[in-house]
Amino acid sequence: MPSGSAARKPTAEPLVVLEEFLPYRLNVLAGLTSSALAQIYAERYGLSIPAWRVIVTLGQYEFRTARDMAPDGVMHKSTVSRAVSALEKRGLVTRRPNLDDRREEWLALTPEGRAIYEAVAPEALAVGERLLSVLTAQEQKTLSTLIDKLTQQARLLAPQDAEGEET
Repeated sequence: MPSGSAARKPTAEPLVVLEEFLPYRLNVLAGLTSSALAQIYAERYGLSIPAWRVIVTLGQYEFRTARDMAPDGVMHKSTVSRAVSALEKRGLVTRRPNLDDRREEWLALTPEGRAIYEAVAPEALAVGERLLSVLTAQEQKTLSTLIDKLTQQARLLAPQDAEGEET
């Protein structure tokens, strides 16, 4: 194993410079942002990232099925299922049969789950606002448009099976 400056120097011209590679840069940004948000919902409320996504989705839509939530949060349905089970055990989510499709259940926040959503949502929004505060209003609008375009293109590039899961 080389030491000193030899360890920091590439042996040849790199094909990919990781720090300039868009997917890596987006992943770093997402990871740093998730870490900032995790300080709010993990430390204060004991919620995992998938559990927080379930709470936010149910806070936004009121009733959803686990199958509906998987593509929305870009989570595998087994991840959603585990998060829902944990939230149900904590009394934050309830299940109700879907009379139109017995294979699935309607999920909803309990009053305790709604209270967590209403307490954490403004703090999460504030993190987003602090992140965007380094951009002008026009830059924020442009960024939103660019993210939409890149997301649409990434969905075309990422093959999915009939269940909406990545293959």
